Amino acid sequence: MELNKLQRASTIAALALSIGLVMMGNFTSAERLLKEQKPQYLVEKEMSKPDLLVKMSHFLWQSDKTSYEPVWPEMKLGWKIVVGSIIGFFGAALGSVGGVGGGGIFVPMLALIIGFDPKSSTAISKCMIMGAAGSTVYYNLRLRHPTLDIPLIDYDLALLFQPMLMLGISIGVAFNVMFADWMVTVLLIILFIGTSTKALFKGIDTWKKETMMKKEAAKQLESESKPGDGEGQDYKPLPSGPSALPDEDDVSPRKLLTAMLFQQVIITVVSCFFIQVPLLQNIYWKEAALLVYVWLGFLAVQIVKSYVKTCSITYWVLNALQVPIAFSVTLFEAICLRKGTRVIASKGKEVTNWKFLQILLYCSCGIVAGMVGGLLGLGGGFILGPLFLELGIPPQVASATSTFAMVFSSSMSVVQYYLLNRFPVNYASYFTLIATIAALAGQHVVRRIIALLGRTSIIIFTLALTIFVSAISLGGVGIADMVEKLENEEYMGFQNLCHQ
Repeated sequence: MELNKLQRASTIAALALSIGLVMMGNFTSAERLLKEQKPQYLVEKEMSKPDLLVKMSHFLWQSDKTSYEPVWPEMKLGWKIVVGSIIGFFGAALGSVGGVGGGGIFVPMLALIIGFDPKSSTAISKCMIMGAAGSTVYYNLRLRHPTLDIPLIDYDLALLFQPMLMLGISIGVAFNVMFADWMVTVLLIILFIGTSTKALFKGIDTWKKETMMKKEAAKQLESESKPGDGEGQDYKPLPSGPSALPDEDDVSPRKLLTAMLFQQVIITVVSCFFIQVPLLQNIYWKEAALLVYVWLGFLAVQIVKSYVKTCSITYWVLNALQVPIAFSVTLFEAICLRKGTRVIASKGKEVTNWKFLQILLYCSCGIVAGMVGGLLGLGGGFILGPLFLELGIPPQVASATSTFAMVFSSSMSVVQYYLLNRFPVNYASYFTLIATIAALAGQHVVRRIIALLGRTSIIIFTLALTIFVSAISLGGVGIADMVEKLENEEYMGFQNLCHQ
């Protein structure tokens, strides 16, 4: 009996212990799950907050959305079009003389005064650059090199850079289509501030050089006029002593160098005005035919591409055809320069030993100039001009040749923008006509004003101030537009090229 009671008690104790262990296990498991699992509302809240990379990618790219809305104001006579015409006229006149196109003035004028969106301003700016460059080239085709018996335009230099410039233009136009308005605006502001700062330092340096030249020229004229003061007194005895000896400073190397430099400036100015030949005698037809071949090849690609579905295999094959068209001519010129069968004649007797990496670097600069020009509506001369000067090309030849290359590149970008329907034809035609007339006036009038004043630095300072003010104004308008779009939660990312 007692044994049964003891067995029953032990069974109850074992059962109680088992139940206790099970309950403790369940309690521990439940506690662990409660620690690991968060409340449902916290889970949903965290899931609604994607990480930074997802946010950024969603902000910059949504294939089914677009942020581009073209703004084309109605064309009617008013203060906007009058002020815009005046600024465009002076911008084209000054830009044609400097060989920079004038895009740094055209784009802010079209965006801030006329009221176009940045992308349309870029497209119309290329139309204006085309008109200004065309009339400038027509004027320069009659001129000869300031010191050599060759044309002012260096055709071999154009053959090396023009195909690369046009290839860069095609890439830049595609980027312009893909980039959002605020991206184009930011790039324009950065470029304009950099360009205006560089132009300011260039103007200061030019002002110092002009001041020194004026002082040295005045001293030279004064020293030359001193012997004439005593021509009527030759019958008098000559004074003796140290004063009769010639001053060593009058024949110093510095004065001789200054006199030669001043003489060279006079020769250059006179040659730019008066040394002209018939147009047909001043063209190198073989080189010009190669340049036209590149232009026609790119034109054929753009026209055929407009009848093909965007982003199809045929579309990309046609785009790729531009590469061999451009590289065939540039490679031909590079090999000839490397072997010495062709030379950059505008450098005179100076011999250049062309290296492969050097040519590759110059061609890359041509592509970059075209990309920036196509993306931001600039001419490309702001890169080619300084690059030509680094090569030792005379300033007049550098300006004329860069403008000559811009005729082909800017006209091709106009064709591409037209096929993409990126500008109103009436506004583009009007401002192109303004730029064409202004460039012709700039070649005749501005050069004479510079020769009369003797200071090109005034023009440089004016350009620098105009571009800087444009950058600040464009920045203010661009920031206001960005804030408005952010408040409205509008899409501000890249555009889908395949939907254009």
